[in-house]
Formats: sequence, C-alpha cells, structure tokens
Amino acid sequence: MSQITTQTITYQAGETALAGILVFPAEVSHPLPGLVMAPNWLGVTENAAKLAKKVAAEGYVVLVADLYGETVCLADPDAAGAAMMDVKNTPAEVGRMNAAIDALKSQSSAAVDAQKISVFGFCFGGHCALELARSGADIRAAISFHGGLDTCGDYDSTQIKAEILVLDGAKDPLVPREQLAEFAREMTTVNVDWQLISYHDAVHSFTDETANKPGVAEYHPQVSDRAFTQMFELLKRVN
Repeated sequence: MSQITTQTITYQAGETALAGILVFPAEVSHPLPGLVMAPNWLGVTENAAKLAKKVAAEGYVVLVADLYGETVCLADPDAAGAAMMDVKNTPAEVGRMNAAIDALKSQSSAAVDAQKISVFGFCFGGHCALELARSGADIRAAISFHGGLDTCGDYDSTQIKAEILVLDGAKDPLVPREQLAEFAREMTTVNVDWQLISYHDAVHSFTDETANKPGVAEYHPQVSDRAFTQMFELLKRVN
C-alpha cells in the first residue's frame, strides 16, 4: 500500500462549513477501517497530511478533521491559539468530531467499513479524541498523542464505548502532570479498557518533525516510533 491518495473534502457541522483532507491507499479491493484524525492546534496543514499518510499506509482510510471551519484564518500561532480556545471545552469540540465521522462514512472516494471507526489526535486533537470518547460516541478506539487529559465535565464517562490509549511525554510541560493522576482516577471508575503510557525524556509534540522548542516541544523520533507502534497494535486488536 505504498501509493497514497489525498483529496480535500468539504462537509458541514451545523451551519459551519468545514474542509478536511481524506487520505487513503490508492488501490484497495475491500472496505478498510476508518480513522478520524484530529490535528494539533494549527489545524489542517501539510504536516498533518504527512502524518495521516503514514497512518493510511498501514491500511486505513483517514480523514484529517477540520476543527475550526474553512473560513477561519490561521495566519500565525496567536490566531491558531484563539481558534482553538473558541472550540475547546465547548459543544463544537465533540460536534465537529462527530461531523468528521459522518463525512468519513458518507464520502464515496474510498470504501470504509462503517462498523470499524476510531479516532486519534495530536495535542489539542488528542484532547478532542478523548472528549469524543467521553461523550459515548460509537467508536472502536480513541488515541491521544501528547494531548491534554482534562475534560469539560459535560459527559458521562460511564458511557464510554471506545478503548482508550494515551501516549504522553513524561517531561511535557504543556500537559500538567497532575492531569495524569486525575485521568487515571476517572478511568478506574468506569468499565473501560484504557492505557496511559508516559515516555521517558519526551516533551510536548514528540511526533512532530517540525517541533523545535528545546525542553518544551521537540520531535523525538524514537518515542514517536514507539507511540505509533502502540496505536497500530491497538487498532489491529479492536478491528
């Protein structure tokens, strides 16, 4: 599955127009499991598409979700941060993830097994994946890479249907360390299969090849490889 196709698809979340990137193996003879990928705070970028290609090559149809809306301008980090805060911990966060799942299932470019849908995300996108799982969405798995573990608290965690995998940098200064203990307490109160893996010497954005803020957000190739291996093992098990 070396040849990967990418195309922009447009869809709606209520009155908000969205534009994501569909990524899938070019030649497939049967429906593949589907994945919604929630990108980091910078939104639908070339770097996000690159990560999606890596995942699609393992035999998945991936939709890089638009979490902000196609008219939102992300000209600089300040604009991206403002856009993120307009969505995080609001109904739009889960609403736009659900819209992406609907778009993935209804698009006609790549055959998707609608019974085998999971989500994964990076940084803010990881938070989105976990909140979607907390909302009780009918998904197989939710995977968070270096994402925040806090919650808006508007969901009943006892309704979680997905298996949960959190991939954390043990020295991540942007995800408060107390969130790990709070997340573990939350998960142990419900009947859900969950894992939290915290990688030694990794900080924020350890999967992002462009991350270069020493001690804060840095690419860590070894940890990135280990984390993706964990995700693929989980997806094979649930699918």
